[in-house]
Amino acid sequence: MTGFSHRFEPTTLREYDIRGIVGKTLSGDDAFAIGRVFGSIVARQGGTKVAVGRDGRLSSPELEPRLVAGLMASGMEVLRVGTCPTPMLYFAAYQLGTDGAIMVTGSHNPPDYNGFKSMIGKKPFFGKDIQALGRMAADGDVVPEAQGSERSVDIAADYVARMMKDYDGGDRALKVVWDPGNGSGAEIVNRLVQELPGTHTVINGVIDGTFPAHHPDPTVAKNLEQIIAEVARQGADLGIAFDGDADRIGVVDNEGHILFGDQLLVVLARDVLKAKPGGTIIADVKASQVLFDEVAKAGGAPLMWKTGHSLIKAKMAETGAPLAGEMSGHIFFADKWYGFDDALYSAVRLLGIVARMEGTLSAVRAAMPQVINTPELRFDCSEDRKFAVVAEVKARLAGQGAKVADVDGVRVLTEDGWWLLRASNTQAVLVARCEAKTEAGLERLKAQLVDQLTASGLAAPDFSGENAGH
Repeated sequence: MTGFSHRFEPTTLREYDIRGIVGKTLSGDDAFAIGRVFGSIVARQGGTKVAVGRDGRLSSPELEPRLVAGLMASGMEVLRVGTCPTPMLYFAAYQLGTDGAIMVTGSHNPPDYNGFKSMIGKKPFFGKDIQALGRMAADGDVVPEAQGSERSVDIAADYVARMMKDYDGGDRALKVVWDPGNGSGAEIVNRLVQELPGTHTVINGVIDGTFPAHHPDPTVAKNLEQIIAEVARQGADLGIAFDGDADRIGVVDNEGHILFGDQLLVVLARDVLKAKPGGTIIADVKASQVLFDEVAKAGGAPLMWKTGHSLIKAKMAETGAPLAGEMSGHIFFADKWYGFDDALYSAVRLLGIVARMEGTLSAVRAAMPQVINTPELRFDCSEDRKFAVVAEVKARLAGQGAKVADVDGVRVLTEDGWWLLRASNTQAVLVARCEAKTEAGLERLKAQLVDQLTASGLAAPDFSGENAGH
């Protein structure tokens, strides 16, 4: 017997991470327990070394030492990377050859949240792994207490140098605006712009866990208003924004238009496919049909996969895909890089492409086939009903002979375009999206979606908000 036992608030053990409200559902004791159990898992696999990083949230300096103490109590040598973007911790795991890594981060959640993202060996630690960690903590199923060690490592200069090694821009000097959103990527952005050619302006470039300027989530248009205004004021070539821990990217072109995750992936994929003809390019089920068509046109093999950064990473490793992306702004490069989602590295690769372009980024965006789509629609549906509703819809569609891709929920293809319904892995919500070539087509798709929801006893989602044409 170890004398150790701990119960987590069940809502914190999520699909891709452990996350909660500090002081309510998440505490220092939870951080210690995560370290104690995760360290035991690593030890039982013959591992001895775990890297730990933290974001810039106000609660991170309180949670990180408790996590480290738990890991050391399981005999681990803990390499403390300090305050850093999540991808820099992943980089540290590769660079330092660790057996696992844990990042203390609340990602893009409100300031009172925090959480833990993990990898074991070089693979994401998620889903069943997280549920097993919860059970092991409750059962006290850990290795006997041991005396580990800890040391601080400074890997920032190595990380920046390694990213710069892959910068491949031409002679064109770009004017770029950056917005790390006061998140934990801010310090690296400030270092990176010293190394990159061109003229760079960084706004919200100080790490501040209160996020004074705006919420750090670049997929929400209102969080990009500040960078759009700055791009216009300077006549910049583009603007690049990050979420709170810099594993998700937002891009604004020279005309102030947002490049959505799937449009950005088209730009990146065309470039990667020049060097890797026939390569598999993975995107999640929420991505535009335009992306899959454009990848095929550029000589690639498009692959639609499940939403979720851990699921995409696993699929990349399985297929050997050089590039993948999600609508949420997670971009994964295995071409020259390590296959994890890294918004800072993606920015470096994007700048290289733009610097080699003849024209502007806005011209490339405008030349893509134009479709009309709803924003991502998220609406409440209880945990016990959300997957059942999707199953009911799928059964009815099968009976109607509809053309359905069911890799993650149901994505229904019609003459007009497509509509999607899937259950969120992380919340008690259903997620829907419709995309068509015409306004009339979009209305027909929305009506089909509503009919199916009504048949399962659910109200129509709120379609309000301007249709994001892209």
